[in-house]
Amino acid sequence: MDLGERLGEVDARIADAARTAGRDPAEITRIVVTKFHPVSLVEQLYRLGVRDVGENRQQELSDKASRISDLDGLRWHFLGQAQTNKARAIRAAASVVHSVDRARLADALESAAEPGAGALDVLLQLNLTDDPKRGGVLPADAETLTEHIIGCPTLRLRGVMAVAPLGEEPAAAFARLRKLADRVRAIAPGATWISAGMSGDFAEAVAEGATHLRIGTAITGPRPVHG
Repeated sequence: MDLGERLGEVDARIADAARTAGRDPAEITRIVVTKFHPVSLVEQLYRLGVRDVGENRQQELSDKASRISDLDGLRWHFLGQAQTNKARAIRAAASVVHSVDRARLADALESAAEPGAGALDVLLQLNLTDDPKRGGVLPADAETLTEHIIGCPTLRLRGVMAVAPLGEEPAAAFARLRKLADRVRAIAPGATWISAGMSGDFAEAVAEGATHLRIGTAITGPRPVHG
């Protein structure tokens, strides 16, 4: 299958998953993850109607975003673990940052705001594992970080993000995420987004209320060998 066929097949599967869950497919945003792929692939995706693309590394995000800044309506989602010293570059390139997992990062993104710039959409990343070294805030600290983010004037908390842990049924992990999302929304009622689900588990994420899916290889094909 070519790129357009893979995109169409995934979109059909998303629509099926939404209908099975009694949801409207139109309320789900499909983000195509383009890491390690050339900028020409993003241009192809744009011609196929894709407007939401994601990158995991600041350098790659900044490079691609600057090279095709003329593509009207293209939204860049930063999905990877963010270092505070990269906050200014991330904020300059991204429309949405999915991986805010600590107060220091929220503060760095806040201080990176240009005068007069609009609010930056951010998601609170939750750690669904027992390993505190994994990306994401631990569930016990979710409310504290939520309060901190909503205290940052130029950040707009849109919701939560998580990755299903390896070795666990995705449905169970996403059910926990849904409950955590409810806790965050009790403090920040506008935080309605749930960013969850990738190529192998997006149907389970849709069943548990995901609004944003981060899909790479199922659409883009295998990543180029990256040294």
